[in-house]
Amino acid sequence: MFGRIGRFSVNRPWLTIVAWIVAAVALAGLAPELKSSTDQADFLPSHYESVQVGKLQESAFPQQESAAAIVVYQRTDGEKLTDADRAAVAKTTEGLEAKKYETFKSVVTSPEAVSKDGKMALASVFSTKKDLGDDATLESVKKLRTDGKALLQGSSLKMGVTGPAATNVDARESGGDTDGMIMMATVLLIIVLLGAIFRSPLIALLPVLMIILMFIMAQSLIATASSLFGLEADSGVSAILIVVLFGVGTDYILFLLFRYREHLRTGQEPKQALIDAVSRVGETIASAAGAVIVAFLALVLSTMGSMRAMGPSLAISVGVTLVAALTLVPAVFSLLGTKAFWPSKAWKRTPKNRLANGVGNMVSRRPALVAALSGGVLVVLAVGALGFKSEFDSESSLPKNLESVQTMADMQKSFSAGESDPSLVYIQSKDGGKLDKAALDTFQQAISKAEGVGDVSPAKLNPNGDVAQYNMVLKYRPASEKAIDLVSGPLRDTVHESAPEGTKALVGGSTAVLADIQTAVNHDYKLVFPVAGLAIMIILGLLLRSVVAPVYLMIAVGLGFTATLGSTVWLFQDLKGERGLLFMLPIIVYLFVVAIGTDYNILMVARLREEVGRGKSPAEAARLAVSHSAPTIGSAAVILAGTFGVLVLADNSMLQQMGFAVAFGILLTAFIMALLLVPTVTALLGDKAWWPSRGGGSAGTDTGRPVAQEPEHTVESAGV
Repeated sequence: MFGRIGRFSVNRPWLTIVAWIVAAVALAGLAPELKSSTDQADFLPSHYESVQVGKLQESAFPQQESAAAIVVYQRTDGEKLTDADRAAVAKTTEGLEAKKYETFKSVVTSPEAVSKDGKMALASVFSTKKDLGDDATLESVKKLRTDGKALLQGSSLKMGVTGPAATNVDARESGGDTDGMIMMATVLLIIVLLGAIFRSPLIALLPVLMIILMFIMAQSLIATASSLFGLEADSGVSAILIVVLFGVGTDYILFLLFRYREHLRTGQEPKQALIDAVSRVGETIASAAGAVIVAFLALVLSTMGSMRAMGPSLAISVGVTLVAALTLVPAVFSLLGTKAFWPSKAWKRTPKNRLANGVGNMVSRRPALVAALSGGVLVVLAVGALGFKSEFDSESSLPKNLESVQTMADMQKSFSAGESDPSLVYIQSKDGGKLDKAALDTFQQAISKAEGVGDVSPAKLNPNGDVAQYNMVLKYRPASEKAIDLVSGPLRDTVHESAPEGTKALVGGSTAVLADIQTAVNHDYKLVFPVAGLAIMIILGLLLRSVVAPVYLMIAVGLGFTATLGSTVWLFQDLKGERGLLFMLPIIVYLFVVAIGTDYNILMVARLREEVGRGKSPAEAARLAVSHSAPTIGSAAVILAGTFGVLVLADNSMLQQMGFAVAFGILLTAFIMALLLVPTVTALLGDKAWWPSRGGGSAGTDTGRPVAQEPEHTVESAGV
């Protein structure tokens, strides 16, 4: 099948290329706009309590504004506010209210909004917009900060703005244009590394242009699928999509080009060499893509809508990349022939490639020792994963010099830590009757005494009188581990048990949303990972015609996953002293290290099977497979790891964690697992690795015609 695909693309290059361009332009023009949401509550199922609270709030208090930000006033000398200072607070707040910001309904303060120690006063900024991360809201925060400082000139006061919208502003500015940074870094890395590997400007630039075409196609297909099936894409999927397309796309292009160059060195004509390259690596690329696609599609089993939307989106992008690798890429290089390698002549010569040969010889001669050492390294690193702690407080990852972070720290000296974002408690009549005022007051007193609660506002009734709302200020930061644990357990239990007779009590707000997300993520870890692992094992079994090899390959993948997490825990929690790691980090490692990193294992075992099928001994097969595959795997891994490694330079510690985990995990997968552990274990098992097949199967055929076998001395090179 892959031989037929290769022949069609190579012999009809213009038809293939024009078809791709027309399809991309048509889809881009016809596809609907890709909508997104930054509100995590939108991505939780309806049975979670925080989601039920959101729906109740919309129906019972439809005109209620959400607190977008908090203005904190204090004296420049840190002393108590005087009467003149309080008057200046009121005047400044009135001035801000008069500005009529686009997304803010009101800016208000009151004499009661002064701390008990008399050193700080607050003004609340209310917005009718639910999404506090949209551009218009962020621009309003910036203007309010500028206007407030101007209004306070000449007074003894200073102000700072914190709260959800202000934090979003600072997070975006401190992170810069992450998508743009990733795109530029990725493109630069691909151009530089491909140029260094092949010493050809055409090969350095053409993959980038082809991947950009794939990106346009993938985005259009994702938008169309989202519109047809009602998916809501997470706003963060674009950065991930960039890395997936460039990472996977470069992998598959390298798989093809290295084999193409290998065939050219045996004296084949360019077109036939390209057809045979597609025939040989087509199954490997398809299997690698299939493993990544099923791993991504396993996310549809997630309880979180963001994951369910991300899974199909990434699967579509990999599917586009697979089709392009088997059609578009061969068509482009068919037109160029050997001119693609200009001005280098190195493609004509078989290089010495001492490093790859040395590794291959070591794997062949000392498989038990290499397996023990490489496996031992992974096991030692994996121990660190036992100390993994989830961190939901995105604010704690921001640089401490940001205004929202500094202002929050100042505010917590005089107010409860949860003042910036109170939790919400609702009482709803079960029969629709009016609520009893005395019972509501008794309930307020009961929950006010709960552990970790700083203050509870009086009940606010809706017009029908059947729903009451309380604002509950916690003593802990809203996104801190203590607050989440409190809300998810003891506090909700107290609220539910204290509800007046004939009513139902619910706890909501951002802390409750995070508590429910924590529950959902823990559920997903137990379901999604095993299902994805089983699906990948089935694909490996079909590729290798083996039952044994997929088992130890998945054990190795699991070991690489935990080793990556463990390394990140040791670096950030133990050495840098972080309270915890990004709660989504295991999912991110799963997406990029397990799913995409499996490409390298598949390439290696496919080559092992090919060499064994030619009659080579297990040890010799391991030597040849490592020697042939090391440059391809190493080049692809360095490009993908380098792309994520750029994130380590960000000021945001959560971006640093993500960048390090994925970059280091990819390097572990490529250089420790794929090049050392997998071939040595396969060599040690011998023919047993391929059971029930005999000797790994055939050497690779194209619709029954044997593909030309390369001389044993032919070795790929990443340098010349």
